[in-house]
Amino acid sequence: MTTDTAPNELEDGHAAIPTRTAARRDTDWLTFALFGVCICLWGLALISAAVWPFPAFVLLVLSLVLHSSLAHEFLHGSPFTSQRAGTCLAVVQLGVAIPYLRFKRLHLAHHMDARLTDPYDDPETNYLDPEVWQRLAPWQRKMLRFNNTLAGRMLIGPLVSQWSFMASDGRAILRGELQVLGDWLVHLPGVVLVLGLVNASPMSVWSYLLACYCALSILKIRTFLEHRAHDHSSARSVVVEDRGPLAFLFLNNNYHSVHHMHPTVAWYRLPALYRAHKARYLTRNQDYVFRSYSEVFMQYFWRSKDPVPHPLWQAPRG
Repeated sequence: MTTDTAPNELEDGHAAIPTRTAARRDTDWLTFALFGVCICLWGLALISAAVWPFPAFVLLVLSLVLHSSLAHEFLHGSPFTSQRAGTCLAVVQLGVAIPYLRFKRLHLAHHMDARLTDPYDDPETNYLDPEVWQRLAPWQRKMLRFNNTLAGRMLIGPLVSQWSFMASDGRAILRGELQVLGDWLVHLPGVVLVLGLVNASPMSVWSYLLACYCALSILKIRTFLEHRAHDHSSARSVVVEDRGPLAFLFLNNNYHSVHHMHPTVAWYRLPALYRAHKARYLTRNQDYVFRSYSEVFMQYFWRSKDPVPHPLWQAPRG
């Protein structure tokens, strides 16, 4: 058995993948088993809703967060070497809001680190082109400023991002982008299946949809400060050194700078990889680090981390 080696800097500035986790050559049984546990907990939450409504609701929210994090693992190549097999596991999204295939395409585009935080080329950024910001109505600016606090991101963030996402995809479909339409059409049978199962359970569909919103709200804690505007792409991704319940629900994606350097490394190896080469990772991301999510809450629950208009954005010339 080989061991993790120190990340070696490549010509493009990225670190080489450690030997042991360079690729998932075999079935990742731990991730597959966790997926099975997640589905069981989701089912348990549905069937126990009549007897223990509040605990069932909490369990449902947590299972939905975990399922979303597992979908992120799947698109990066887990738990099987076959992408098609991984897609079969993830294509039915229990959270119903985001088509898996669409998420996969956009997220892999997001992993082009040179484009991180770009208002146009990074599909996951919250920054806007300053010229676009100037054209917004006052109420829109006020809403987006609130959305740039952690409280706002959790309260209205799911609604803001879902509206923006669906509006963008709607425009793409009207332009004739058939791939976008296809991703949504593949997604819809899964939505019908999930809501049909919910309807047949003791839990109401409205309670289920509220749980989906709450799950998105928790996921916004992770994405809130994953990336910052910075001249150097290597310094744009954060590390949150949290090892608590949120880190588990996020499958250690709080070590986000490490994940961006090694996107195929399994979630359960990221903390050890970070600890083994902490100084190098923090040098590379220029100490964009928080000790825990408690620190994030204390600093940014009612305060914006950064402005909505990209502070370093310069429109391309010509």
